[in-house]
Amino acid sequence: MSDSVRILMCAPHHYDVDYVINPWMEGNIHRSSRENAQAQWNKLYQVLKTYATIDLVEPQPGWPDMVFTANAGLVLGDTVVLSRFFHPERQGEEPYFQQWFEEQGYTVHKLPKSLPFEGAGDALLDRAGRWLWAGYGFRSELDSHPYLAKWLDVEVLSLRLVDRRFYHLDTCFCPLTDGYLLYYPPAFDTYSNRLIELRVPAEKRIPLDEVDAVNFSCNAVNIDSLRNGKAERVIVMNKASDGLKQILGERGFTVVETPLTEFLKAGGAAKCLTLRMTEPRQESPQASRIQSRVIHLEGHLLDSGLVNQVLDTIVAGGGSFQVLNFNLGEQRLDTSVAEVKVSAPDATVMADIMGQLIDLGAISVSEKVSEASLEEVTQPGVAPDDFYVTTIYPTEVLVEGQWVKVQGQRMDGAIAVTRNLEGSVALCKLLRDLQVGEAVVIGSEGIRTKRSATTLKKSTTEEFSFMGAGVSSERRVELVVEQIAWDLRRIRDQGGKVVVSAGPVVIHTGGSEHLNRLIREGYVHALLGGNAIAVHDIEQSLMGTSLGVDMKRGLSVQGGHRHHLKAINTIRRCGSIANAVEQGVLCSGVMYECVKHNVPFSLAGSIRDDGPLPDTKMDLIEAQAEYARLIEGADLILMLSSMLHSIGVGNMTPAGVKMVCVDINPAVVTKLSDRGSIESIGVVTDVGLFLSLLVQQLNKLTGEYAQV
Repeated sequence: MSDSVRILMCAPHHYDVDYVINPWMEGNIHRSSRENAQAQWNKLYQVLKTYATIDLVEPQPGWPDMVFTANAGLVLGDTVVLSRFFHPERQGEEPYFQQWFEEQGYTVHKLPKSLPFEGAGDALLDRAGRWLWAGYGFRSELDSHPYLAKWLDVEVLSLRLVDRRFYHLDTCFCPLTDGYLLYYPPAFDTYSNRLIELRVPAEKRIPLDEVDAVNFSCNAVNIDSLRNGKAERVIVMNKASDGLKQILGERGFTVVETPLTEFLKAGGAAKCLTLRMTEPRQESPQASRIQSRVIHLEGHLLDSGLVNQVLDTIVAGGGSFQVLNFNLGEQRLDTSVAEVKVSAPDATVMADIMGQLIDLGAISVSEKVSEASLEEVTQPGVAPDDFYVTTIYPTEVLVEGQWVKVQGQRMDGAIAVTRNLEGSVALCKLLRDLQVGEAVVIGSEGIRTKRSATTLKKSTTEEFSFMGAGVSSERRVELVVEQIAWDLRRIRDQGGKVVVSAGPVVIHTGGSEHLNRLIREGYVHALLGGNAIAVHDIEQSLMGTSLGVDMKRGLSVQGGHRHHLKAINTIRRCGSIANAVEQGVLCSGVMYECVKHNVPFSLAGSIRDDGPLPDTKMDLIEAQAEYARLIEGADLILMLSSMLHSIGVGNMTPAGVKMVCVDINPAVVTKLSDRGSIESIGVVTDVGLFLSLLVQQLNKLTGEYAQV
């Protein structure tokens, strides 16, 4: 037994499912066997006792969930931050836990009553003690995290939970020895998953399948012990699949399963039933990434539904709020005024939230209204970082104490401020029109938009999305793919030429990883497209989204529709896509693979293009000539979900070149044939599915070749 590890537990003498405060309790009211629960708890107790010293807190009648001691508080050294339970059904536990900690000599910190925080259920230290992972979204509030950083002198990383089944962080997240992490990615939002990926290397992350997640495999107790002179990494949990046990075993962990099914009925397992009293830590500067702003709202806030839209926007964007005051007008025609404190896990999330709130007419305030922040353009056509992206709504900026109306208002531009004899002038300009020396508005201070009641009543939470197309499952698709795979293999092996014309749907449908592979393995010899496919491919590589849609989770990201502008700006700063690859800015994606494997590409611009990218040819005649040059000598042209480029390419391709047109819209494939492209083959299906099937068939052919 190791005396260095202490764990607090509470016997289940009064345990039962008496109420419903999480999804696991639904349908289980009074269906838990206390006798079975006691037996399962005893077994867990005996298992843990072989590795650690167990302290016990006295169970109290009327508080059936006291058995889940992980929620008593958060302990680090001789300091404990006591829990403030979200639900009244558990708030009565607080004084009993407080008394126990005080009797043991701990320094006890208590959060404000209106600020929920549920202890080690929502706060887990990295096993090396480098930082504290803190969850929020269902039980704990984001605003509690700065208190943790201050009182425990530790860096706090905030993770937002989005799946109600995993209402506490410890139900879906388990830091392990040596920097490993056991977790269920779908339980978190996009920002949190990217934060996890930034802090935990890929080789250390162990993502769970849903089967293991719902068996609470993450709700585990990790203890390092020294037995018979040999170090052992032990993970005690309710249940693990054979696959998970194998993965953990390969990383040096011993899984100890002990059934806790009676406690699953209340939404808890091994970790919930324990509170670790001894935690490792490293000296590090206290840090809290939490950002806070106060916004001012004025108008017909209730009639327009603006208050609900603002609060929903904050929460949906990954933040939290506190209404500081709300002055409702006395008469129907009176305006209302509100001030709301907005909190976000870091500056990036805050900027996205504030951008959306300003679009709704909110004004960021402090002790006095801040002026708009300006930064000079140092490179033609490139805005400073964090530039404010404009909307279609009338906008004003506060410059030298005066609200200045932005002229030439349009969507997806930047605000350039100049001065003349009469004062300041604000212009809405496209990125490509920005000139060196112009001052561009950055951030969200000193900006306000004016919205009419009609526009305010429209939904502001809708995101751009191209993920809803249906998929053809006809057997003919598989037969066509088989033939195309043979052609691709034959052409490559004979030194022929394959040209791909592709639209942005390739990226939106998840087909980019398959197209990347085709390029890497020498099946593609030229790529034709527009500004959009390159922009969204680069957006995915840099930010994990395509047109604001998280490509891993298939969900829209709040504020994500601005990402494509950020991607364009990044490449414009580098000067070209090739420069971005050479400088290490762009490290993956279709355009990256083209550059790395010397596959020429041509991007033909159009009137709808944002930016555009520096590589995009906005001269139509020049673009057509470049397309024609790259098509010369082609044996096969693969056209992937782009009506404009497919028809354009078809019109400039000589007879005798096989063309394959893939599109979910049958009108596209028929139009190509109608225009005289008699060698074309039309495949009506989802382009992402098509590319996946094509790569699978090529893999099969590779296996057959290897056996010859």
